[in-house]
Amino acid sequence: MPPDGISVVRRDRVGLDGFNLALPRGTGVATYGHALSEALQGLGRSIDVIYGLDVPKAAPEALRETLFFERLAQRRTEAAGRVTLRQAMRRAFMLPTVREPSEVVISGRVVREGAPRLPAFDRLFTLGGLYPLAARHFRRYGRFLTVRLPDPPAIMHWSYPLPLRLEGALNLYTVHDLVPLRLPFTTLDDKIYHDRLLRECLAQGDHIVTVSETSRRDILDFFPIDPARVTNTYQAVPPPGAAPGEGALAARLRALFDLKPEGYFLFFGAIEPKKNVGRLIEAYLAAELETPLVLVGPRAWLADDELKLLEGAHGMRLPGADRIRRIDYLPADHLRTLIRGARAVAFPSLYEGFGLPVLEAMTLGAPVMTSAAGALAEVVGDAGCLVDPYDVPGMTQSLRRLNGEDALRVRLREAGRQRAAAFSMSAYRRRLWALHARLLDEDPLISPLREHFGDTA
Repeated sequence: MPPDGISVVRRDRVGLDGFNLALPRGTGVATYGHALSEALQGLGRSIDVIYGLDVPKAAPEALRETLFFERLAQRRTEAAGRVTLRQAMRRAFMLPTVREPSEVVISGRVVREGAPRLPAFDRLFTLGGLYPLAARHFRRYGRFLTVRLPDPPAIMHWSYPLPLRLEGALNLYTVHDLVPLRLPFTTLDDKIYHDRLLRECLAQGDHIVTVSETSRRDILDFFPIDPARVTNTYQAVPPPGAAPGEGALAARLRALFDLKPEGYFLFFGAIEPKKNVGRLIEAYLAAELETPLVLVGPRAWLADDELKLLEGAHGMRLPGADRIRRIDYLPADHLRTLIRGARAVAFPSLYEGFGLPVLEAMTLGAPVMTSAAGALAEVVGDAGCLVDPYDVPGMTQSLRRLNGEDALRVRLREAGRQRAAAFSMSAYRRRLWALHARLLDEDPLISPLREHFGDTA
């Protein structure tokens, strides 16, 4: 019999937040959330997901599913939209009370084909504006907002540093990187708030999860925390599915992008200072290559500075700039097509806590040129061309080599696939299982449930 106060249903249930999963066009952390949910499902866990979408509690239960998918498809952040007088009054008199999200029962009556992708789940909960509410609560009271679920999971994975805690669960906070503190000039984060939030996550969390040894070292360097309370699980990307044949890939590239297999270099990611796109463009122009460079990603903070060489430097359009193409956004399957067909993927970021683009590129068989800084070298190993992200001539030389040396590209394609296997979904599941088993054993209340977390990885 389970201990008093622990229901049978709770034994192998894990929670996951929907904060990044509901953001427009997703983020790297959204990819992390989807991969985490898939890994947990593969371990046989029941999964609760908590969204912050506005589905009124007063709505009839049969209508909540419809409203949930409507809000999800609006593809806007929770903070978007006008604030009503009633909402403003509620914010002004906000009290530090426990919040109870409502369950949304997914019956299947709503047609989900074409709807935004959901993570793996067994129960969905939502409370309108939960995540900005938690941030306001933390700024005002200096404490995390408590969330209560019926029959809560044993473990709650917060996929990002969020000022929330789930009552009755072990609360795990994922800290992906310390870029706002290590490279403060590359982000718009409120550094004082960010530092304070991280310190509270480390103080209040039952455990801290991170995604690389680089990030783990950064956390231990910046904050006074017992190393045993910080675990690197790395991360994975969901399996990409079967690769198309050469003919099918060529036809798809031609139809969608007017490109040929191995006929272009590719960068994908947000156009912002951290991604180092400005130096990549400078290196590409200096290389004087006929092979086009395709940049896929939305304009973000200081994008104009990063793209200034494309838009006329020194009062003139530079030679070679017409061979650089920009695409603001692509659906995931179209982006995978571009990655598969690239001559090489160039991702010379100044610093990353992990670097999902290089893992995605290696998984899909694209040669990689990336930065020797941050966790990128840790992820790529010797399966890519590593460059100093501040060394434009070095990047230029690497682009020329990747463009002209067929044998190098063949070697990197094979080495990349082998390297990507270290970050496979099965490897990720094993790391998660080991973490959960250790945490459940350490908690005297939940340790009797350890037997239900058998090694199914």
